Amino acid sequence: MSEEKTAVELLKEKLEFKPKNGYDVLSEAEIEKAYAFCEGYKAYLDASKTEREAVKSSVKLAEENGFVPYSRDMQLKAGDRVYFINRDRAAAFAVIGKEALESGLAITVAHIDSPRLDLKQRPLYEDNELAMLKTHYYGGIKKYQWLSIPLALYGTVVLKDGSKVDVSIGDGENDPVFCVSDLLPHLGKNQMSQNAGDIIAGEQLNIIVGTRPFKDTKEAGRVKLNILAVLNEKYGMTEEDFLSADFELVPAGKAVDVAMDRSLIGAYGHDDRVCAYTELMGLFDAKAPSKTLVCLLADREETGSDGNTGMQSDFLDLVVRRLSDKLGGAKEEIYAASKCLSADVNAAFDPNFPDVLEKNNAAFLNYGVAVTKYTGHRGKYDTSEASAEFVSYIRKLFDSNNVLWQMAALGKVDQGGGGTVAKYVARRNVDVIDVGVPLLAMHAPFEIASKLDIYMAYKAFSAFNCE
Repeated sequence: MSEEKTAVELLKEKLEFKPKNGYDVLSEAEIEKAYAFCEGYKAYLDASKTEREAVKSSVKLAEENGFVPYSRDMQLKAGDRVYFINRDRAAAFAVIGKEALESGLAITVAHIDSPRLDLKQRPLYEDNELAMLKTHYYGGIKKYQWLSIPLALYGTVVLKDGSKVDVSIGDGENDPVFCVSDLLPHLGKNQMSQNAGDIIAGEQLNIIVGTRPFKDTKEAGRVKLNILAVLNEKYGMTEEDFLSADFELVPAGKAVDVAMDRSLIGAYGHDDRVCAYTELMGLFDAKAPSKTLVCLLADREETGSDGNTGMQSDFLDLVVRRLSDKLGGAKEEIYAASKCLSADVNAAFDPNFPDVLEKNNAAFLNYGVAVTKYTGHRGKYDTSEASAEFVSYIRKLFDSNNVLWQMAALGKVDQGGGGTVAKYVARRNVDVIDVGVPLLAMHAPFEIASKLDIYMAYKAFSAFNCE
């Protein structure tokens, strides 16, 4: 027979706030649902190695759930599902609600680009009978993490005649892979005396692409010529076509379960495709929403959200304008009444590196989706900050829908920090807060996320869209 709680224990239970580990509070049935949900997410990750591939995967899922491409001559009514594509690198999905647009939108945003190695405009060269590709790293990476790992090459080439060719090498069953070679430790004395950021220079991140010479000539550049012959035979490319191509090198391989209990997922691109997928699945749950729902998947976040496919572009404004053309309402009034969940990942507490995180305000694996009131760095620079009223709304929404959540900041105040797209939504006079999945090894070629946290992110977005 259990003992009754003391008055002090009851008071602490009433007054103190303690986030809970999901394995302590969820039923076995709910845990099984979370694990099953993550199988679909792993498949999405495997098909979404670049932002272009993520757009294709997202549109495929949307069409399977009743979405159709928006057209200027269509009429819209409550319950309709439409999508918009921006230059194959960003996309938006909308479910029309019962209320007028000026009652506000429920907006979710995430980004679908991830740190990687891009090819330079003129990448192919030969050095001592090795054909190599010059790269320019994209986003915030630790350069040394990209040495001696298998890489896959994805790209879209627009040939001189205007035809478009997609390239994917490295993730197929019998595909070759690529890599950046590292220096052997026997000769690495000087290298290992460098600061971590200087172990490898950006100009040394060159990809080995071939060693076999073209057999019908003895002239210099035979290995490079052989690679050009392969590209021409398979894709119709000449060397000049690199100038009108988008090529990206990303880690090869599939998303996999991590740990003996299979409670984690390891993969490239959790940041931020984990939020893109959970947002989409939460959007698909809404059948007849009161508010019109908009889910926007943006490009270029890892380099500042610039460009015509980034969150600083007018793409969101264009989507809202297209909807208001059909349904009425002034854009400024629509935004002023809207709410937004800006979905991006946060740093999970890592016992290997405890000094950079302040435990009382850190995210922990298995404790649910992380809610971040503000991001930015040091003195709250480069951020938006959610109001107390909006945080209260989120608390009530998540609690009433059994969403396991935790409040988290990105590291100690003076340690650094990071930004999200939230500030670009806030600039439009929208109430916005960051919500996302905690990660270990963020921005590494192999990031780690908790299955329970991924599932709770989905439940959070579903609750927001189905309110």
